[in-house]
Order: sequence, then C-alpha cells, then structure tokens
Amino acid sequence: MEVLPWKNQSPHSEKDSLEIKRICLRLSGYSKDQALICTKYYDHMPAVSIGARIGIEECQRQLKYRQWNCSIPHNSDVYGGFTYYSTKEAAFAHAISNAGVVHAIARSCKEGKLSTCGCSDENRPEDLHRDWLWGGCGDNLKYAYWFAKNFIDIREKESSFPRGSNDLANIMVNLHNNNAGRMAVYKMSSVACKCHGVSGSCSLRSCWKQLPPFIQIGHHMTQKYDMAKQVRFNRKGTHLRKISGHRKKLQPDELIYYKNSPDYCELSRVHSGFITSGRECKLDRKKSERCEGLCCNRRYRTFTREVHEKCHCKFIWCCKIKCQVCIRLEQVHVCN
Repeated sequence: MEVLPWKNQSPHSEKDSLEIKRICLRLSGYSKDQALICTKYYDHMPAVSIGARIGIEECQRQLKYRQWNCSIPHNSDVYGGFTYYSTKEAAFAHAISNAGVVHAIARSCKEGKLSTCGCSDENRPEDLHRDWLWGGCGDNLKYAYWFAKNFIDIREKESSFPRGSNDLANIMVNLHNNNAGRMAVYKMSSVACKCHGVSGSCSLRSCWKQLPPFIQIGHHMTQKYDMAKQVRFNRKGTHLRKISGHRKKLQPDELIYYKNSPDYCELSRVHSGFITSGRECKLDRKKSERCEGLCCNRRYRTFTREVHEKCHCKFIWCCKIKCQVCIRLEQVHVCN
C-alpha cells in the first residue's frame, strides 16, 4: 500500500498511542491492515464510519421497494457482510459504501476536521471562464479518493489465492466495484461558483470543486446496479471478462458480479435478515418494485392512513415562515 503523506499530524503521547492502537484493533469489521491504518489516521475513522453509514442508508432508500433492500444479515459491518458473495447485491453494497467514504472524507477535509488534508488543490479547469477566479475551499476529492482506496482495498490484498479460484474472483470483483463507487463521486463532482460585486451584480465570480448531493450518487449507482454485468475468468484464470455483450472488456465505471443472486423469497423463509413481510409496497412502480414481486406472491393488505404535512406557508417580514398543518389520506399497501 502506498502510504499517505503526513501533514501537521498532531503528536500523541505514548499512552495515547497505545490506547488508540487498542481501540483500532478492537473495532469490529476492520482487517489487520485496516486496524494498522486506523492507528496512524485515527482522526479519519469517524468520517469513514459516517461515509459507510450514508452509503448503506442511501442504498436502503434507493432499493426500498425491492426484495433486497441493502439488508445486512447477522448485524455484520458494511464491508465484511458482503465480502464472500460476489453477487449483484454485493457489487452495489461495495460500490455505494466506497462512494460514501469518499464523500465523507472529502467534506471532512474541507471542513478542517482532518489533520492530513485541507481544501482541494485541484488544478483550474481548462474550460473555466478566464475572468473567473479559481480557488475558494473546495471539497478535497483527490485526497478522499486516495485515502479510501488505500484504506478499503487493503483488506482485499491481505491474502493471495490460486488463479481461477472463487476466492480470487471474489477479490477481483470487490476491488473493481470498490473503484467504481469511488469513481462515481469523482466524476459526478462539479464546479460551483459564487458571485461577487456591488448589489449582486456578479461582476466577479470565484469557483471551486464541489461534491454532488449523495442522493444523485445513489441514483447513479442504482442504474449501474440494474445494468451490472456477470463476469468469468479468462482461460488462464488471471483476468475477468464479461460473459455476454458486444464489449467483453470491463469498463471501470460498471458494476460486475461473479455469482448469480440467491432467491430472496426463499431466503426470507429461513433468514430474518431478508423477510419482506410487513414492508410497504407500491402498485404503480416498475416491475421489479411492485407489490407482487416484493411480497413474494404472498399478497398484500391495504389500509388508509393520515399524513400530516406543512402547507399554505407564508413569509412574514422579517425572517419568519408560518405554515399550517394539512392532513391528507393516502392508501398504503403492506406485504402479508
């Protein structure tokens, strides 16, 4: 692993260092090498945890009406829970959790929460208007991508397996999907600008690099999930290639899987982590998200509920917004 540079890292006493090491080695889900990185970049771990969480939460939001909704059986951690599956679902979980970590680290750098990074130092875009200033404090995607790659991918590189083996395929698939998630954040970032000038005339603009809202990343990754490609080894058992399609070569931004997904309706009968009974479903969604599919043909029950929401909002001078509370009725469908 390439070691990240130290910049103004706060020194720890020997006692503090031993305590940090003890905590890192005890953290659930971290491999030995990840625990080692944790001891050196201890202040990064809250951002890693936040990133993994927002990734899984967005996964659950995107797949709310599907049989698999980013459930994590056995209360396992984000990374460890899917390490040995190599299915489409594992691909999505790896990609979106990596995207979440990049997102959280980049923002933490910008906010000055980490000792080894600060605002973005990306080069000025060539197509930026020549009169606009490039600077400000942008989200540090370059550093975030670098750290996430080193920290997350290291667990896949701790072991070596024979070529053509299922274990080697699993590692190669995970590394590919990890990178696809990180790339999505990087490619979907944009240039944001702010106007300056008398009375908002916008005679001058300053611009910087900005993260996309994570919901956009989630939508993008869901599209990639729906288009995920199955792969197999080449004859030498050293490289993966797509089983079907005009272009057999893997594209770095697409999600891939090695094994077919299990029957989640069958799993729901024996595994509490996949039960769909009691979940809300919709009648007007696309085929993969309708009640018939989510409920595993067990039928569903329908009832009406009250929804309380703000309405008829008015702006009151100065600086207040006053709203009424409206009540509407909506039909809800729940799997038996």
